[in-house]
Amino acid sequence: MTPIPDSVRLSILDRSRVRRGQSHADALRDTVEFAVRAERWGYHRFWVAEHHSVPGVAGTAPTVLAAAVAAATDRIRVGTGGVMLPNHQPLVVAEQFGVLGSLFPGRIDMGLGRSVGFTDGVRRALAHDRADAEDFDADLAELLDYFGSGRFGVHARSAEDTDIPAFLLATGSGAERAARFGLPLVIAQVGSRAAMVQAIERYRAEFRPSAQAEQPYVIVSATVMIADSAERAHRLLLPEAWSSAYARTHGEFPALISPEEVDAATMTDRQRRLFEQALGDQIHGTEDDVSAALGRLIAHTDADEILVHTSTFDREARLDSHRRLAQLAGARSSAR
Repeated sequence: MTPIPDSVRLSILDRSRVRRGQSHADALRDTVEFAVRAERWGYHRFWVAEHHSVPGVAGTAPTVLAAAVAAATDRIRVGTGGVMLPNHQPLVVAEQFGVLGSLFPGRIDMGLGRSVGFTDGVRRALAHDRADAEDFDADLAELLDYFGSGRFGVHARSAEDTDIPAFLLATGSGAERAARFGLPLVIAQVGSRAAMVQAIERYRAEFRPSAQAEQPYVIVSATVMIADSAERAHRLLLPEAWSSAYARTHGEFPALISPEEVDAATMTDRQRRLFEQALGDQIHGTEDDVSAALGRLIAHTDADEILVHTSTFDREARLDSHRRLAQLAGARSSAR
C-alpha cells in the first residue's frame, strides 16, 4: 500500500448535511465535533459551505459556522468552500473575514464561489440577480482590494490588518479566472477527468502571480469513502449520490436517507443517469483501493492538495472513513 505523498496536503469540506430525522441544529453541532476530530487526525484544513433554503443542508452562514469551528479547534486552518460572492456585498465579506482573521490569526481561509440559489424564490430572497461573469469579476476585484488599501476611500479595517488567503472554487472557464486573478484553484472531480485535467493545465499555463499567490496552487475536491470492503464503501455512498440526483431534478438537496431507502426509491430515467454519474465520480473501497485511486488522481492532476467532501447517512462510518484516510496519508501519530 503506497501512502499519499507527503507533499500533498489532505483537507476536509463539510456541508453540514442533515440526515432524515435529524434537526439542523444537531447537524451544525456535528460539523463542529467533526472539525475537532479532523484536527486531531492531522488534516490541514476544515472548510464549511453555503447553501440556502434546502432541507438537507444546515450550512447556510459559512462565516458564522467557521467562527464556531475555529473557536472549538486550535491549529487546523478553517475556512469556507465557499462563500458564494454573488449573494453578498464584497465589503461585508471582507469585513467578516477580517474579523475572523483578527480573532484567529494565521488560521482563516477565504474560499469563494459564484453559485447562486437553486430557485427564483431563493434568488429573490437573497436580493440579487448578479450571476454573470462580468459582475462576478468586478465583485471579486473589489473584495480583494479591501484586503489591500481599500477602494474609493472605503476601507474594511479589520481585513487590512490580516493575512487571509483567497481561493477560487471553479470549473471549466472558472479555472481561467483563477489564473487571471492569481488565486489558488479549487476544482471538483465531476464528470470527465480529462476535462478537469485540461482546465488545470490551462490554469497553470495562464497563471499570473499576485499578492495572493506567487505560483499556481491546485486543490482537487473529491468524494472518498474507505470501508472494510469495496461493496460496503459503495453502499455508504448511495445516499449522497441519490441526494445529488434528486437535487438536480427538484432544485433542492433533501435530507440524507439510508441505503435501504435508496434501494426502494423510484427514479426517473434522468434521475437514474444522474445517480449513476454521481457514483462514478466517487473514490471508494478498502485502504488499498483508495490509495491506488488517489495516487492516479494526484498523478493525473499534479494536485497540491486533496479536499475531501464525503457525506453519507451513517455518521459513524463517515468518521471512520476520514480517520482511516488520515492514517493512509501518513498522519498515524495523531490518528486515534
